[in-house]
Formats: sequence, structure tokens, C-alpha cells
Amino acid sequence: MPALPPLIQALLDPALYPHPVERVERVELMETHGAWVLLAGEFAYKIKKPVRFPFMDFSTLALRRAACETEIRVNRRFQNLAQPATQLYLGVLPIVGTPGQPRWGEPGTGNGAQAIEFAVQMRRFDEAARLDHLCERGALTPEHMAGLARRMATFQARAAVAEKTQPWGHPTAAMRWPRDNFDTLRKALADPADAALVRELSDWTEQRYNAIEPLLSRRRQKGRVREGHGDLHLANLVLIEDEVLPFDAIEFNDALRWIDVANDMAFAWMDLLAHARPGLANVLLSAWLDASGDVSAHTVWTFFASYRAGVRAKVAAIRLGQLGGEGSSPEADACLAEARRYLALARDIAHPPAPRLLITHGLSGSGKTWASSRWLAAEASGRAIRLRSDVERKRLHGMSALAASGSSLNSGLYTAKSHGDTYGSLLSRARMLLADGWTVLVDAAFLRAAERAEFAALAQGAGVPFHILACEAPVEVLRQRITERQARGADASEATVEVLEKQLGWLEPLDANERARVI
Repeated sequence: MPALPPLIQALLDPALYPHPVERVERVELMETHGAWVLLAGEFAYKIKKPVRFPFMDFSTLALRRAACETEIRVNRRFQNLAQPATQLYLGVLPIVGTPGQPRWGEPGTGNGAQAIEFAVQMRRFDEAARLDHLCERGALTPEHMAGLARRMATFQARAAVAEKTQPWGHPTAAMRWPRDNFDTLRKALADPADAALVRELSDWTEQRYNAIEPLLSRRRQKGRVREGHGDLHLANLVLIEDEVLPFDAIEFNDALRWIDVANDMAFAWMDLLAHARPGLANVLLSAWLDASGDVSAHTVWTFFASYRAGVRAKVAAIRLGQLGGEGSSPEADACLAEARRYLALARDIAHPPAPRLLITHGLSGSGKTWASSRWLAAEASGRAIRLRSDVERKRLHGMSALAASGSSLNSGLYTAKSHGDTYGSLLSRARMLLADGWTVLVDAAFLRAAERAEFAALAQGAGVPFHILACEAPVEVLRQRITERQARGADASEATVEVLEKQLGWLEPLDANERARVI
């Protein structure tokens, strides 16, 4: 372990801080490849290392100061002004004096001119509330994932869009980083089996890129490349006041932050698979698709997610090299195992299991969305997407999932034409998803036999299993649930008791063949 620079060594003294640092003999230090993080009392101080890599340049004081200021800006975008606890990024502080006898300066007072270094000051949070730790304890829930999905969709809708003249997010840029991963992995992993897997993944990535390059271009033209987070994995997400808050967005490289919105979200999805939580991955993706209305994301998703697994494999391989290679130490062997685990995950993402098609069946208030939510969270492949008729109907009319349309029965969003358009769109989207290897669950009433038959025929034509989630409840219970749901106003469904009464006349029960498909 290299000796610490005099400045960092000095800042381990609790007496040097202008606030209480109680009951410790020295400040706690964490290190990354690009920063020292000093944990002192209620605050953390992040100081950039004077390093220069192909993807990161902190080699001068001016560059480090600029990176600190960028870090504050990009991370404050995720904070909620109405929730002080989410305001983690407090400001950039100059450090003055000498490396052996440093003092904390005040921003905006001229101290910056005398500064010997700069630090990002953050409010500390409970490390146990980080999502990777919650996941390991089994405390991460579908509600957390749905909340993150909605938060990110809202954030992305407001985020700055890459302009035509800017270099970020073009298809060639999207392919630069996977190729860089494979170059590093080829050099770091000499075992023939490892080399074969790296070659297989590289070939698949090139083939997939060639297939989706036109779509990547169209997505950029339609504003899907935005200034995002860039490093949205579970260890960079924290639960604060029961809301998931992103932090530690990439500040050191614009090209890694200005990316396709699906690329950002695919990292968290991949990390859930890496933590063996495929059901939560399903929930995250389905909720994000509902909230964002991004109907082409599924086609580019596996490309981005496999790349993200490759990033993790590359990081592990780099650490392996720094530690002396396989067999040099238990830590080095652990790095090799981690690199192999992520390469295996990248391969699994590239080659998913055979898909299935499921639909729900039941009157309004019968529990279709509850049942489909439970099924989605329990599904074991992590490759399932739920489509909801209530959400799709509003999307087709340019509305968000929770927006109130004000439509009454047989008018507005609820005419016979709108009903047909909604089911037609669900059928079309299900067909595309199945073709791309996704299992699809369609949450809709499916009261009429002809509507169910269309989806059964789709499954047969695609050569995939077809199942039905059937939901029932007494009519009085249905009326009560609908009334309560309307009062809460927190669901995409706008069905009223009047709608239920009409449905009772439309209902065509499942026949014997359909009942055999009920799960």
C-alpha cells in the first residue's frame, strides 16, 4: 500500500475539522482509483487524486477544482428540495495552508486563490441504507424499485438533451466503451476458457451493435440521449426517508454521463441480476417503461446491460493485474472469480431463456394488477416485462400513467375505438418483445373471448407457452375496491363502479381450453 500524501495524512486528525468529530482518534479514510474520501463526523470530504487515466484527468489543481464543481452540479440534480435529508452535496471547500498543516477555507472568500487543494463536502448517510447492502440483507422491495423507476423517468424527462452538434451518444460512441472493455479483458485473462468467452462476447456485441445501430441513431434524434448519471448501480443508490436517491454520478468524463437513457437504467437492472434478484429487475424495467413511455428501449437493453456487466468484469480484471495475477494471493483469486462471474452474466444477458406470453383475465377491481405484480416480482429469469392496458391507453393519448383523463364511460379514452386501439397496441408491443426474447405479461381485463384468442394465436405463432392469470372476487368486493382505489388516486386505472356494472354484461367466461392455461 503506497504511503499517503502529507495532506491526506494530516487530514486524518479530527482536530483539523471545524465541526465535532467525536469519539475517534483519527478520521476514517476510504479510497477509490480517483479520490480519497475522509469520513469526519456528520460529513464526508472527497478529494480528487492527482491522477491521469485515458478516461479521467485530475492531473492539475485547476482540473481537480473543475471536477469538484461538476460533481456538485450533476449530483444536486437528483436531490429533492422538499426533502432536506436528500441534499447530500453541500459544496466545494478550498483547503489552504500547507500539506503538513492544512486549514479549511471558505468558498467565495478569495480562499480559492490560495488553495492547495479542493474537496467536495457531503452530508453523510447511513451506509447500511445503500441499495447493495439492502439487497444483501433481503430488505430491498418491489416498491423501492418502482419508486426508483418513477424518479429516474421524471429526472430523465427534464434532463438536458444532447444536441446535434455535440459528440455524445452517437452509435460509434456507444460502441467505443464495450470495445475498450474487451481490449482490457483480452490482455488480463490468459486462461483459454476465459479468452474464449471474451471472444464470444465480443463477437456477439459487434453483431448486436450492427443490428441496432439504426435504432441507436433514431433514439438520439428523438432525444433519448441526455445528461444522465452514468454509474447507476446499487452501491450508488441509497434509501433516504423511504425514497431511493441516486448519488455519485460521473463527473470526470462527459462522454460517460451523456448517454442513452436506457444505458443508464440498464446498469441498475444488470446489478440486480448480479445480486440474484431477477424479480426486482423485472419490476424496475417494467415500472420504468410505464413511467417513461420508452417503447423501443427493450431492443437496445441487452446490448447496454451486457456492456455494463463487461465494465464490472474489466474493473475486476484490472485489480487482478495490480495484485500480481491469479494465484498470487487470495484477494487476487477473488478478483479473478469476480471477473469470471460478470463475464458469465454478460453471456446470460446476451442469450436469454425462451420467452413466454401471459395475459390476465378479470373484472375491474378483481386484483389483476396485484396478481401480475406478484408474478413479476417472483419471475426467475429477470427477462419479463409487464404491459398494462391502463398505462398503454394513456400513452397512446400522450398522457402519463397517473394523469387523470377526466373521461367518462364511452367517451374520451374509453370509447370503443380507444379500446380497440389499446388492445391492438398491446398486441403489437407483445409481438415485438417476444421477437426480442422477452417474456411478456399483459395486464388487461380480457373480458371478451376474441381478445384472448388474438393473444393465444400470437403465442402459438411465436412458438412460446401461453398462460392466463385469472382473478375473481364477489361483486360487492369489486365495488368496494374500485371506490377505495378512486379515493386514493394513485393508480393508472380510472375504472368506476359504473364501468364495472357494464363489464358484468360484457364478460365472456373462460372456456375449458382457456381454463387449462390458468396459472
